[in-house]
Amino acid sequence: MNVQVHAKDITLQSSTRAHIESAIESFKKYSLDITSVNVHLQAEKKGVSIEFDIHVARAQPIVISQVDDNLDAAIDLAIDRATKALRRLHEKVVSHQSTSVKDLETLDN
Repeated sequence: MNVQVHAKDITLQSSTRAHIESAIESFKKYSLDITSVNVHLQAEKKGVSIEFDIHVARAQPIVISQVDDNLDAAIDLAIDRATKALRRLHEKVVSHQSTSVKDLETLDN
């Protein structure tokens, strides 16, 4: 998994970067084939904007944008939203895998 963290007009502390990277590592628990994660942090007029761009193989990219006054709050909210989106995608993949064509054919016989 390729991880890139970009900060524009913000000094990114090592603890904040470590928090983002540990959250990205926790995304692995959903057993999805995540190819890359791009995180963009940018200072706005009214706070901070953060964007997670998560690329999953054989699925549409997941893009999460969050704006908040506080950097840590924006990061936490974006991580929560990304976790929820990945959990939904995982549930969708698992539910589609549980019923196959062979299972449907055996039920008819």
